[in-house]
Amino acid sequence: MTDELKKKVAEFAKIASTCPEKLQEKCFEVLLSYYLSAQQPEGRRGKADVVTSTPVKELPGTHPEQRDIEEKDIHVKAKKFLKTNGLTLKEINQIFYKEGDEFRPLYDTLKSTKVSESQIHLALLQALKSGLKHGKFEFDGELVRQDCVTMKCYDATNFTAYFKGNAKLFDRFKKYMKRNPKVVLSTEGRKRLAELITEMQ
Repeated sequence: MTDELKKKVAEFAKIASTCPEKLQEKCFEVLLSYYLSAQQPEGRRGKADVVTSTPVKELPGTHPEQRDIEEKDIHVKAKKFLKTNGLTLKEINQIFYKEGDEFRPLYDTLKSTKVSESQIHLALLQALKSGLKHGKFEFDGELVRQDCVTMKCYDATNFTAYFKGNAKLFDRFKKYMKRNPKVVLSTEGRKRLAELITEMQ
C-alpha cells in the first residue's frame, strides 16, 4: 500500500466514523471504491481530490447524508408522545436513523419469534416513523405487508386476521381493507408502541 493510499484510507475512516455505527463500514467502502475507480486511466486524476473534501451526501452514486435523529427533525406531536411516555431521542436513535429527509430502520430483529406479533410490531414501527415525520401515528397496511415479506414474517392467509385480532390497538378499526390501507393507532396502540420502543433497546 502506497503512502498516498494509506493517507486516503485514514481520511475515509475518519469521515465514516461520523456516520451512525451500523453504517460506518458501508460509508467507508463507498468512499474507498469511488477513490479507487477515479484512479483508473479513463478517470480524471483530479476527481479523487474532490472526494476528500466533499461531504458524503454530495458524492456521486452515494446515499444522502446519514446521521442520528435530532430534536429539530421530529414533529411536535412526536415530541409530546416521547415526553408523555418517558422516552427520549436516545431510544429512537436505536431504532431509526436520518438519511436525507427520510427516517430509515436500524433494527434487524423484531423482538418476537411469532409471525403475528412480528407483523404488529412492523405496523407499530411504521406508525412511529409516520409520527416522527408528520405527527400522525398511522401506517399503510400494504407497506406493512411488504415489510413482512422483507423480514420473512409474512403469513398471506392470516395477514388481515392478525390486524383484526389486535383491533384494540387501532382507532375505530373493524376490519382491514386493502383498498383503504391507512390505519391509525388508538390510545392503546400508542401505549403499546411506547412499550415496543423500550423493548427494542
